[in-house]
Amino acid sequence: MIEMRTQADTSLPGSISWLLHLTVGFILTCVVLVIVYLFQRRQKLLNTFEAFPGPPAHWLYGHLHKWKPGKELESMSKWTETFPRCFPIWIGRFMGGLVINHPEYARAVLSRGDPKHSFTYNSFLPFIGEGLIILDGPKWQQHRKLLTPGFHYDVLKPYVTIMADSVRVMLDKWEKMVSEDPKASLNIYKDVSLMTLDSNMKCAFSFHSNCQMDRDNAYVKAIYELTYLIDKRIKSPLYQSNLIYWLSSQGRRFRKACNVAHCHTDRVIRERQKSLKDNKEGILKKKHLDFLDILLLAKDEKGCPLPHEDIRAEVDTFLAAGHDTVTSAISWLFYCLAQSPEHQQKCREEIKELLGDRDTITWDDLKKMTYATMCIKEALRMYPSISLMLRLLKSPLTFDDGRTLPKDLLVGISIYGIHRNPEIWSNPEVFDPMRFSPENSHLRHPYAFMPFSAGPRNCIGQQFAMTEMKVALALTLLRFELEPDPENPPTPVIHVVIGPQNGIYLKLKRHFIDKSGVC
Repeated sequence: MIEMRTQADTSLPGSISWLLHLTVGFILTCVVLVIVYLFQRRQKLLNTFEAFPGPPAHWLYGHLHKWKPGKELESMSKWTETFPRCFPIWIGRFMGGLVINHPEYARAVLSRGDPKHSFTYNSFLPFIGEGLIILDGPKWQQHRKLLTPGFHYDVLKPYVTIMADSVRVMLDKWEKMVSEDPKASLNIYKDVSLMTLDSNMKCAFSFHSNCQMDRDNAYVKAIYELTYLIDKRIKSPLYQSNLIYWLSSQGRRFRKACNVAHCHTDRVIRERQKSLKDNKEGILKKKHLDFLDILLLAKDEKGCPLPHEDIRAEVDTFLAAGHDTVTSAISWLFYCLAQSPEHQQKCREEIKELLGDRDTITWDDLKKMTYATMCIKEALRMYPSISLMLRLLKSPLTFDDGRTLPKDLLVGISIYGIHRNPEIWSNPEVFDPMRFSPENSHLRHPYAFMPFSAGPRNCIGQQFAMTEMKVALALTLLRFELEPDPENPPTPVIHVVIGPQNGIYLKLKRHFIDKSGVC
């Protein structure tokens, strides 16, 4: 027995040593395989990019060191001028993709229906779930079909009154501020953000938060917290790892805000489901159906309703996609008109002639706002809410000039680059609404202007967004004259949307009209 124990004890260190050597060998093999894979991928990208000249890249950082905070759009504009069709971008030494800034190249990609790349949308996924923005394939097609009726003209018409009420609350706040200090410069971006959130929550699920006057609502706080944290995560390479992010303090904050937002949405959905079950006829006879009503009444081809998780995902997607994008669009529109008083005045005259003595606006009025619509489109050209769309090619792609891209390549369609491309738009830095006059429509490439994307995956809510922008513009110009603040010029930067680095400051002058209609 003693001899057996001795033999076992002496063999134990040998077993540990053998296992240690095996583990180290396995790790080294994996490291070597990863290095080989990375260099093979780099060589494949180098071979692909030989046909696509671009800005010089650092041997280690790629182009990351040139994307300085607050200067991303400036770099994009410069590179677009030099490479008006496309150019490769390196993210470090081993990752890269092709950035497209020409409408013909954009058409080649967007007409195919390639899936969206997960880089950006993974940051949204825990909040908005698998809604239209993230879905691909048959499930996306099903949801798109079921949700399309929710953006029909007949559904949107009653929203005009809801939007107008929210806009008036914002304008009343501004009027009070102006009366207290007529020379004050106001950061309109924050107030526009609260207004669009207020409006969108009413349209999404008839939730009257009073968030423009009372910011202590837990749900409203959670929405702003999530927007802030998503933007921070997108810009942090370290936080692209789910493990690192969820263990971080920001990850914990994100989970807490998500729980608050989801609990609120779940409660609203269950209450509405109960009402629908108890009194379906009453729901159908409502003065207007909100977005949640449309979702609850939707049925697939088998007559089955959407699952609870899908309904929550689409409601959260509606808010996430519609809030920040419309906030950006309206704020930059006001800034552009403040910078262009002659165009602002033409818009105002059109709106006054259209509405007469009325201080209300209707759906039919919106269709007649011709010049105002041109101004809105020009503002969206100069400052599109979304700067870049990512696609992952599921099959090889050949462009009209014969150059090709392989399968599985990351492609970014730069909406900002296309909209500012001097090869497509003359004097792209100049605000000129006449670019969108009916007489000039034949001069535009169908993919030269796409603030709401294009192709089969274009934005389903673009008519909703345009409606909200027109309502906000009309009511604001009836009450105020917008003037720039030369001491506080805004700097456009890429957040979740193209927003101002430190707000958009304007001076507001009360617009008075006498009984004859003359200012």
